[in-house]
Amino acid sequence: MRVYSIPMRTRFRGLTRREGALLRGPAGWGEFSPFAEYGPAECARWLAAAREAAWEGWPAPVRDRIPVNATIPAVGPERAFEMTRELTREAGCRTAKVKVAERGQTDADDLARVEAVRAAIGPEGRVRIDANGGWDVDRAARMIRSLDRWELEYAEQPCATLEELAAVRRRVDVPIAADESIRRAEDPLKVRAAGAADVAVLKVQPLGGVAASLRVAEACGLPVVVSSAVETSVGLAAGVALAAALPELRYACGLGTLSLLEGDVVSDPLRPVAGEIEVRRPAVDQEALRRWEEPAGPWQARALAAQAHLDGPAVVEVAP
Repeated sequence: MRVYSIPMRTRFRGLTRREGALLRGPAGWGEFSPFAEYGPAECARWLAAAREAAWEGWPAPVRDRIPVNATIPAVGPERAFEMTRELTREAGCRTAKVKVAERGQTDADDLARVEAVRAAIGPEGRVRIDANGGWDVDRAARMIRSLDRWELEYAEQPCATLEELAAVRRRVDVPIAADESIRRAEDPLKVRAAGAADVAVLKVQPLGGVAASLRVAEACGLPVVVSSAVETSVGLAAGVALAAALPELRYACGLGTLSLLEGDVVSDPLRPVAGEIEVRRPAVDQEALRRWEEPAGPWQARALAAQAHLDGPAVVEVAP
């Protein structure tokens, strides 16, 4: 196990650094990077994804390039405009996902940010929003209708629960995407049965790996957007593998998130070119990893606690 800690370029999800562990096995490197608030049972899925990557590998791809969106954090409108221009110019992205409903910010902040992104990306670009479950039903319906003046592609996780998502979906014309409601649901079929979403946002680590994510996609029966958990290129490669293996891919995926980090652990990062990421699996570069490396002890303890909730061979062992 090797542990990294990389500064964020902009505060994101309350984080100023992204931390995680990398595991190496016969199939390559896997990433285990659950967020700090997750307990052992939830972390077990993240560890299962790392074990799959390092010991089992992934299914064969059916496409060789994945279209991706730019991700705009909950920054001010001037910075949102600059970031959108930078990402569309440098990475060629024609879709932008804008974070809204940030704690401590106002509805006016969200409106100004989305307006700035629309101005930067132009009338031909696509704009989607992500509230991370931060609104109640009434506020979500009101804000989605207000924000749709800038022609939203969809609204991701406007409320926390499936029942709330279904209620919002009945009140707005903008398609609704489910993220947290899927990855934390015991039965993904409930998402479809509840009429809660038009789009399923899937993340490999929280769902337990690429194979598990493919089963969830089939069970949901909805168009899929593959998104990252703000990982290094090691973790992103698993998301790319999932997007490459899906039978159909209608939407740009949220896998262009390396722009949020100050560095990476590979020499050839998975960055978009002309709005797409090539389907490949970069190897860890030892020199790059050493730049960001931290002691492994606390992450070994988290992995051991998570491992207790998994069947199959151990991926972390305590030396005798």
